[in-house]
Amino acid sequence: TESVDDPNNTPHVYTKRAIFIRYNKDRIIEVDLVSDPASLVEIKEGVSLTFSTEFVWEPTTKEFHSRFDKYLDYSFFKHHIHWFSIFNSFMMVLFLMGLVALILVRTLRKDYAKYAVSGDVEEGEEYDEDEDGNLIDDNGKIIEEPLLKSRSAMPGEDSGWKQVHGDVFRAPWMLPLVSAILGTGWQLIVLTVGVILFAVAGPIHGQVHEDRGEMQHAIIYCYCFSSVVAGYVSGSYFKMYNATKASGRAGKASGASQWQAAMFLTVMMFPTVMVSILSFLNAIALAYETVNYVPFLVIFKVFLLWIFVSVPLCVLGTLAGRHAKIRPSGGKKMVGSTGCLSSTDFPCRVNAIARPIPEDIPWYGKPMNLIPFAGLLSFGSIFIELYYVLTSIWNYKIYHVYGFLLGVYTILGIVVSMTTVIVVYFCLNAENYLWQWTALLSGASTAGYVFLYGIYYFLCKTAMTGFLQTMFYFGYMSLIALTMGTLCGTIAHFAASRFVRTIFQNVKID
Repeated sequence: TESVDDPNNTPHVYTKRAIFIRYNKDRIIEVDLVSDPASLVEIKEGVSLTFSTEFVWEPTTKEFHSRFDKYLDYSFFKHHIHWFSIFNSFMMVLFLMGLVALILVRTLRKDYAKYAVSGDVEEGEEYDEDEDGNLIDDNGKIIEEPLLKSRSAMPGEDSGWKQVHGDVFRAPWMLPLVSAILGTGWQLIVLTVGVILFAVAGPIHGQVHEDRGEMQHAIIYCYCFSSVVAGYVSGSYFKMYNATKASGRAGKASGASQWQAAMFLTVMMFPTVMVSILSFLNAIALAYETVNYVPFLVIFKVFLLWIFVSVPLCVLGTLAGRHAKIRPSGGKKMVGSTGCLSSTDFPCRVNAIARPIPEDIPWYGKPMNLIPFAGLLSFGSIFIELYYVLTSIWNYKIYHVYGFLLGVYTILGIVVSMTTVIVVYFCLNAENYLWQWTALLSGASTAGYVFLYGIYYFLCKTAMTGFLQTMFYFGYMSLIALTMGTLCGTIAHFAASRFVRTIFQNVKID
């Protein structure tokens, strides 16, 4: 029934409908239900109505593989604004890469030259002269005289990030938690790449929007089988940094219990948060008797997949990571000495006693001042694509431009890496060696902007009202933000780790 232009707003109904079934050879391409406008009659009490339905078979030249084209809304997803957003994000990547190359590479080159001159002066090395009387090093490069004088005037005095070489590879605060976060983050990275590539390969195995639930199945299976990645990363990271902590009988006992805590957090932390939010939403759906309610049998099947596939693979990966012989690039075989903790995985020894972090530093050397800017730049590279993703979720559109999504995902990883490298460099230059949590939070801060954008989208782009719709929207937005924060934080930590290793392995340290 429906209303027409009637001042009394009385109900009307179509009594004649036709179902058009269009086929191409032995394939049904589409089915349309059409109502006859002439059959629209007013509903009155006591009036008998006769309804009829006609089935019409019509041939069509449309191919079977293009039967979903009418639902994909190409004009929306492939609008010129979408292309412009990709180009804009790409230009941001070029800008950030140029900024890192301009500031950090040139600055680090000067730092290396300064530290090399300082070390040579301390050792009393004599330099050669070229034809013009300039001092040159072993490689034939001219050494600046002001730099030489300034360093010779203060022998043995380091400045900036080299000061923290004995603490920069110290185990981060709450090592088991960091290990679990990084393990889960790498699992989400592998999961995201696997699912996107599976969707991009749709022309080979069939488009993911053609079979209902295919994308959900791909996510569940990729999550279960990628659990081994989470365990391996968590176990190897804990092993690597636990070696920089105090040794002894008490230290060994504490390390054993913390290793078990790291494995437990890797297995339970992310699933617990996910299940808590989804169970709350499922209870609301059951109370309102909506179609979004997930039956108990389906939940039980997913639980069996997790307990018999995901958990064993995660434990197996943790054991493999714990017993793996890891020697990252830049690692040096060192023998423990008095006042130092032995580690074979890092370019520098870790001092037994942590140095204090200066408090009187400029604002750009404080992590809490830089972290929000890092997240803002990362969010700026994805917010247009985020609009399309949210529209496909909440406005019932079929998202099919996974090539765009893969490109934006790559751009996001590069932007997060570049911004985190800049943040970590500023903090290290301020002699703050607690870079692990700084890197994690720099990447994870993107999730805060994603959630804030979700609030804006809810208020300005949707017409949702009521407790049910509000809870479902913000419940799923919380999951999206949590996943985004863990993923971006892991990418940021990886980039920062490679950067820190690179700069300290090239520094001459006595």
